[in-house]
Formats: sequence, structure tokens, C-alpha cells
Amino acid sequence: MSVDLRVYAIVDPERSGGHDLVDLARQFAFGGATLLQLRDKLSDTGVMVQRAKAIKAALPQNIPLLINDRVDVALAAGADGVHIGQTDMTPADVRRLLGSDAIVGLSIKSIEQARAAPIDLLTYVAIGGVFATTSKKNPDPPIGLAGLERIAATFRHRASKLPICAIAGIDAGNAADVIAAGADGVSVISTLSLAENPTAATRTLRDIVDAALEKRRYTL
Repeated sequence: MSVDLRVYAIVDPERSGGHDLVDLARQFAFGGATLLQLRDKLSDTGVMVQRAKAIKAALPQNIPLLINDRVDVALAAGADGVHIGQTDMTPADVRRLLGSDAIVGLSIKSIEQARAAPIDLLTYVAIGGVFATTSKKNPDPPIGLAGLERIAATFRHRASKLPICAIAGIDAGNAADVIAAGADGVSVISTLSLAENPTAATRTLRDIVDAALEKRRYTL
């Protein structure tokens, strides 16, 4: 299954800016988000499943919903796939459970992980953290634009068409640089969910990413 990573918005009860998550998801969709993820590290499983079902029902059919880490929640809620980290369930096990049509994304933060990633099992990879962020505890230092460019190049060499998004600390001020460094989209949370107008913030970010992608295509 292909995936559009241009504006990959994350909803998280810990970073909701006081918004109801279902309403926040609607605002992101209306503003031009192309993919949405539910990340919830605190809630009970039953709460997560019901929340995921409500978000899924609120999204247009062309915007997939992924669940962070929790394959069981994705299955129960009828989500479109999952995003996993290096210490979560393996991509092979995820595929066995969710099937070949599910979207499966994997976090990558080093050249070594890029070389080891099972690209045939993945729909996309998320590289980062690119910049410092307060939305997630991360013991590793930011990789910066140079690190993003090196890791993205490693993936391009292995699989030229595997979509890549960048994550952590990305906003309207640096999104274009992230695209220029090799990402096909940006994964964001605080810059949208904590904005005064999440819909407008999403639309602004989408315009920036679209323009940067067009510029990259033109200069290649």
C-alpha cells in the first residue's frame, strides 16, 4: 500500500492543546494533512480502541489512520496500519498480524539502522529526531539536517521509491529545509496541535511542503 507522507499529523492526549482528539483530527484533515497517527502512551487499551475508532470514523477515506506501537489496537479499531520503533514488535511479526495491505512505518535514527531495515516489509520510514523536541523523551541527540540527508541517501540507494518522512522539532520555519535534505514529508505534532488555529497551521505547513517538493523536483 502506498502512502502520502507530505503532512503526517500526530494526535496525542498529552499534546492536544486542550482539544478533543477527534476534533483535532478533523481540523488536521480539513487543513490538508495526508496521514494521521494516534499516539497514546498512557490510556488503557479499551480507551485507545474506542478513541481510534472515533478518529477513524471522523477522517475522510483518503486519509489513513495509523496507531503508534500498538498492533492490537490497530486490529481492534480497524486502523490502516501502525508505526513502530526499533524496540517494538518486528516488522515481520507486524506483517503476519496485519497483512500485506497494511501501512507499516519504522523509526530510523542511524546509518546502521538504515542499512538493517527490512525494506521489503515496510511502507515508509521516519527518520529522526531531526531537531530537538519536547513532545517525546529522546535520549539520543538530534541528527540535524546533515544526519537526515545521510540516512535518507542510504535508503535511496537501497530502495529509491521507499517514502521517507522526517520527525521531531519540525515546523513552518524548517520544513522546507527538511524536504530539501531528502524527506518526502514531515511528521508533526506540537506545531499543529498547540497552534492557535490547528487547521490554518496545517494548511500553512502543507503549502510549504508542497512548494519544497516542487522545487526539489525542478532542481533534480
